[in-house]
Amino acid sequence: MVLPEPKGVDVERPNSARMYDYYLGGSTNFAVDREAAEAGLKAMPHARDYAVANRAFLRRAVDHLVRQGIDQFLDLGSGIPTVGNVHEVAHQHNPQARIAYVDHEPVAVAHARALLGENPMVSIDEADIREPESVLRATGVAKIDFGRPVAVLAVAILPFVPDQDEATALTAAYREACAPGSYLAATHISQLAATDEQVAAAEEVMARTPTPVRWRPPEEIAELFHGYELIPPGLVPTPSWHPDLPPSEDDIARANAYAAVGRLV
Repeated sequence: MVLPEPKGVDVERPNSARMYDYYLGGSTNFAVDREAAEAGLKAMPHARDYAVANRAFLRRAVDHLVRQGIDQFLDLGSGIPTVGNVHEVAHQHNPQARIAYVDHEPVAVAHARALLGENPMVSIDEADIREPESVLRATGVAKIDFGRPVAVLAVAILPFVPDQDEATALTAAYREACAPGSYLAATHISQLAATDEQVAAAEEVMARTPTPVRWRPPEEIAELFHGYELIPPGLVPTPSWHPDLPPSEDDIARANAYAAVGRLV
């Protein structure tokens, strides 16, 4: 399927959400995104493995959280709708679970709205996650009862907040809006199989987009969970978090990311 060029959307510069969609095998992307994504693969051959591992973690984390009784989800930087969305996983267990998606990419929001239709338990708002006050006032997000536990999902989005102090303050702002018993589930790109040269080349590719990224070591990723108690197995390479099947060492390394789920106590 060829994606039409929507009005008001910059299709001259590659976009990280559309590149991610391309890596996942989606069709919500433009030629400029595909070219940048292929350049990304040349720079960092494991880029597609990273995207797939993140999506698989999202499914496993949501499944786990619903089983813990969580029925409200705030998905920050939800991206382009693809198979295995949060509401699809959550509603398999609890059709009354409320899901609020948030993304600042107009194409992602437009396609999410078309996909979601009139589902009263699911919403999508166009907002910048770096502005928590605006996000929390958004129409769909405002339907979440923050007086009860909620799961905040930050899957593959925090690398787009390069400054460490800002990223830590950002997770703190969402944490402070949540009741005890809430959760933060997050993944973050980190150097496992990638060489120094590949990391530098991948960062250079993303610097051409409106959203440059920062790779973080595990100790910096752990700081983003300040105020949360990490549930077992803690902060681990993404494929190692509650895997369906034990991952191989190669699977773990090629994902180039860490993941964790923390509980607010």
